[in-house]
Amino acid sequence: MKHRIRTAAMILLAASIAAPAFAQSAGADTYKAKCAMCHGPDGTAAVPMGKMYKIPSFKDPDQVKATDSALEAITKDGKGKMPSYNGKLTDAQIKDVITFIRTLQK
Repeated sequence: MKHRIRTAAMILLAASIAAPAFAQSAGADTYKAKCAMCHGPDGTAAVPMGKMYKIPSFKDPDQVKATDSALEAITKDGKGKMPSYNGKLTDAQIKDVITFIRTLQK
């Protein structure tokens, strides 16, 4: 009986630790597929496309201060050389990407 309780506790602990990683991976995967080529894997835009288009780093104070809704609008509508992702990404995917971008800003 004690063995079953310990096993159940370990499973619950592992699931609670893994849940945030799974939630983040959706945003990270979308970011890697759609954003990293211009914004860089770390969000600093220190990649050829980022440098060519003079894309600001997500760590730039203005980017850190930007609201989630502002980032959602830019992602949906595009801005400057950035294309619109409206219809290419779902609202949930966009929110997941923005959540991931916030982790890059730390």
